[in-house]
Amino acid sequence: MPELPEVETIRRGLDQFIKHQKILTITVNCEKSFQGPKDKAENHSVVALRRFGKALIIDLDNHYSLMIHLRMTGQLIYDPDNQSDRYAAGHPSDNFTATLPNKQTRVIIKLSHGNLYFNDQRKFGFIKVLPTAEVENDSFIRKLAKEPWVMAPTEFYDKLQHHPHSCIKATILDQSIICGLGNIYADEALFAAQIHPERESGSLTKSEATKLLKAACEVMDKSIASGGSTMQTYVKADGTKGDYLELFAQVFRRQNQPCPRCGTTIQKIKVAGRGTHLCPHCQTRSKQDA
Repeated sequence: MPELPEVETIRRGLDQFIKHQKILTITVNCEKSFQGPKDKAENHSVVALRRFGKALIIDLDNHYSLMIHLRMTGQLIYDPDNQSDRYAAGHPSDNFTATLPNKQTRVIIKLSHGNLYFNDQRKFGFIKVLPTAEVENDSFIRKLAKEPWVMAPTEFYDKLQHHPHSCIKATILDQSIICGLGNIYADEALFAAQIHPERESGSLTKSEATKLLKAACEVMDKSIASGGSTMQTYVKADGTKGDYLELFAQVFRRQNQPCPRCGTTIQKIKVAGRGTHLCPHCQTRSKQDA
């Protein structure tokens, strides 16, 4: 599943290609992959692309929107009519260069200057048509907490106290507590804040919570600027890969390598059922301050 920086990269890329285009027709090849009345989207133009957490929102000029979630294997592939380069985003596969549509194409959106294909091998992703005014009230969106950039440190600290005995990594992976942190950025933020991922959430001081929230913003800002992590899974909208893991990641997928801060060997353990990377010297189980 893409993390927030990858979806933001996709949003920024597709904004260049489909904004102001009109949706002429929508062909649904898999009913599971498309929800809502497609006639509310046909013959209307794209006015904006935005994002809630990991969901991409395409707003139309009739006050309806398309909500898209790529899930595990979703792809958005845009073929312009002028036969210039294809633009692809999502789970990389031969579809990026294959003739489309094919057997994995679930939805075809014919635009005024090309086609936008929604491919999804495992059929976990979806496109949903709904009134723009109802997007924030959708059950999928409504359960999302604030993103790190708009959450106050005091609010974050208070949320941690509501889950005092849960390990901090599990807590920050919960999208109803803080939105947007996935496995990569949880590990990186905890390392930057020098907090052990198995610490109980209630044990963090206000200072540590503030430091962790700041670290989450910083690591995701760097990832967005570099085009996301990709991890052999997600690429930019123009088909090129992001380089966050290569240039900026400090611990994720760097087990058995020296910690960039102290030189101690980075370890990989399992926390909250997820592979977790940390420096055992920099990230101790004790509080940093009173």
